[in-house]
Order: sequence, then C-alpha cells, then structure tokens
Amino acid sequence: MNTLKHISLVGALAFGMTAMSTQALAQSYPDKPIRLIVADAPGGAPDILARMLAQKMSDSMGQPVVVDNKPGAAGLLGAEQAARAPADGYNLFMNQTAVWGILPSVKKNLPYDPINSFMPITRIAIASNVMVINPSISAKTVPELVKLAKANPGSINYASAGIASPAHLAGEMFNLLADVKLTHVPYKGAGPALLDVIGGQVQLIITSPIAAGAHISNGKVRALATTGAQRNPALPDLPTIAESVKGYEISQAWGITVPNGTPVAIVNRLHAEIIKAISQPDTRERISKLGAVPFTETPGEFAAAIAADRKRLGDVITKTGIVLAD
Repeated sequence: MNTLKHISLVGALAFGMTAMSTQALAQSYPDKPIRLIVADAPGGAPDILARMLAQKMSDSMGQPVVVDNKPGAAGLLGAEQAARAPADGYNLFMNQTAVWGILPSVKKNLPYDPINSFMPITRIAIASNVMVINPSISAKTVPELVKLAKANPGSINYASAGIASPAHLAGEMFNLLADVKLTHVPYKGAGPALLDVIGGQVQLIITSPIAAGAHISNGKVRALATTGAQRNPALPDLPTIAESVKGYEISQAWGITVPNGTPVAIVNRLHAEIIKAISQPDTRERISKLGAVPFTETPGEFAAAIAADRKRLGDVITKTGIVLAD
C-alpha cells in the first residue's frame, strides 16, 4: 500500500511539474525570432500574405517573424522543410491548397506524411483565382479564348508555379472541360510565372488575384474571368469561367500550420495571435483589396477543410492524369 501511495505521489508530482512547465513555456514564448516558411517565390500570393501576417505578429509578439522563401516543386520543397523543422513553435508554415489538397494525390512517395506531419492552426484567406492573359492575345472573353485555342491547338501556353500546382490543375481542368489544348509551362513559383506572362514569354496564367491584382489595374495583363462557383466580390465585373465552361470551379486557400508535436499551449497562443492579426480592420481591408476573402477558424475546422479538399481535388486529378514524378 505504501508503494502504491508512493507511485501515486510521484505521478501527481510529475503531472504537476509538466503542467507548470507547459504554462511557463507558454508565458515565456516567444523569446527569439520565429521563422515563417513560404513554399513559393517572392511576389506570389503566399509570400504577400506571409509578409502581411509576419509584420502584424512581430508587432504584437515582440519578436521578429521572418519570412523564409523555399520555392520549388509546387510547394513540395517548402513543405518538406517545414515538416522536418523542430516542433518548438519557432517554425511556422504558410500552407496552401497545393500542399494539403493536391500533392498527396499526384505524388506517391512524399518525403513527409501529408496528414500527420502538420498541426493546423487556421486558414487566413480564401480566393477564387483569376484567368489573365498577355494583352497581345486578341481574346477578351473566355468564349473568344476557347475559339482561338480550338483554331490553334497547342499554340497558346499557360504558366504555373510548377507541375501539380493549383495553376497547373486549373489549366488542365480548363483543357478538359473546354475541350481545348493549352500547353503547360511550369515555373518555380507563381511570381516568376506571372512575370513571364506580363513579359509575353507565356500567354496565360490562372493565378491568385492577390498576385495579379496590381498588374490587372495597370493594364500589364488582361483579366478574362474568375474560377469560383460565384463571382469574386473583389472583382464583381468579371464573369466566372463556369458561365461559359460548364462545371468549371477551382479556388485556393492559405493557412498556417506547424510541425506535428508543437506544444498545445504554443499552438493556442499562435492561434490567438493569428486571429488577432487577421481580424484587424486594416488587414481585412488589404486582403479584400487583393481579391481574397480574409478568413479564420478553429484548428478542428481547418483539419476538416483539409480532408474535404484532398478528396475533391483528388477526384479531379484522377480524371486529368496529373502526376508529379518521384
């Protein structure tokens, strides 16, 4: 009996010490700079959102939040680095639809577990994408583009942030549903891809309005349509692709995750800080002006959304046959 009492006492002390340690960890966090990994090149939508969020969190938390761009392989390189980073709260990942909803279906041997490597915190923005073309192309509407593409199979190129990126999936979905043949040109990020559309090296891209908005406004590219089921509130004058290509719908989202095993107390702190940052009126206004919808949720809701995206986009990938080589 004395032995049982001793074991119970030791267990209670250990639990108490763990609870105090966790509480102390949360109170002292952060005590050094935080890294926010972005699996895209500077200038793309994830980078723009990351820098906006990083500034707000830096101001609130008293430590720098440093954006670390790791572009390549449609988000795979950045995701791998984020998954393998220490789970200490000092490594955040600007996760995105390509990583949680597309990569698991296009690549068999991922260098991380797409389900269990990350702990979701919250999505921060959702956007229907926008189809933009170089002004040298005569088409001013989607039906005109379809007519031009059918008359010249394979002659119109479309850019993407890489094989299996959302822009690649969007382009192949357009090929499938509009019964045309646009030629895919992959890049190592949305920023460089968009720059080559502006420069005329490639004719078209389906990308985030966050990245393309300023270039649409100054006339460097021409916007034809958006990709959601309904018109984008930030671009109400643009039709959806679905208005002329039946069944077309694809959007993307961005959210913050951390490596699995990050202490719950720190996850809760980060969740509160991100919600505070995104909820500020100036942040919401900036995101809305970029053509996206600011968004927050619980970690559980984010996890459910990830699972739903993986199933829905996986069905499209099966039909289009997109594969990312091992």
